[in-house]
Amino acid sequence: MATSTKSTNDAPPDGGTILVWDLPLRLAHWALVLCVAGSWATHYAGAEWSAWHARCGYAVLVLVVFRIVWGFVGTRHARFAVFLRGPRRVIDYLRGRSSAPVVGHNPLGALSVVAMLALLLAQAVTGLFANDEIAFTGPFYGWVSQATSGRLTSLHHANADWLLALLVLHLAAVAWYGLVRRQPLVKAMLSGRRAANEVSPGEGIAGSRVVLAGVIVLLLAGLLALAIRAAPEAVLSYY
Repeated sequence: MATSTKSTNDAPPDGGTILVWDLPLRLAHWALVLCVAGSWATHYAGAEWSAWHARCGYAVLVLVVFRIVWGFVGTRHARFAVFLRGPRRVIDYLRGRSSAPVVGHNPLGALSVVAMLALLLAQAVTGLFANDEIAFTGPFYGWVSQATSGRLTSLHHANADWLLALLVLHLAAVAWYGLVRRQPLVKAMLSGRRAANEVSPGEGIAGSRVVLAGVIVLLLAGLLALAIRAAPEAVLSYY
């Protein structure tokens, strides 16, 4: 598989489409969908699923940190510097004043990406220190006081509601773009491609940098595993 990051529209299009979303970005996106869904499901499934709830949280943390890192070293449309815009551009987009074609995230969608990553990161990190006041504790519980763990647990629960609200808005926006504006965002995030006539010259990408992405994910997963192993044993006592 090619690993070049050079932007190009000179490569022969596949069925009139051009690659804009790299494979690691797409895999991380859909893996996050599965892991977040798994986190909610295991939370409400009962205490016997707490170990799987923790595993889903670890996966979310690794994936979110990977996405943040990929926002600096990934391919063109994965980079924050390419899709993040200032307030004026966002307002112009909302008022329909922006005439330039948007290949990656639009200015409003870019803010949604940042907000989603921030809430997911907060959810995963607070979960590392949380407890259920019965038997389950996060792996880093032993590094903080019981009172601090209690505050982080409350934030973990509150943030889950904020995250759910943002996810609902995200799904509504995707549905609106698909049904009203006829922009199949889900299809694009599955294939990584957009119609050639929607991609300006030089906006396509030639490869996905899969090897680099794999190294980053393995490194992050290894660091998390080492941190969990180094954490002091948790002792939960409310009596």
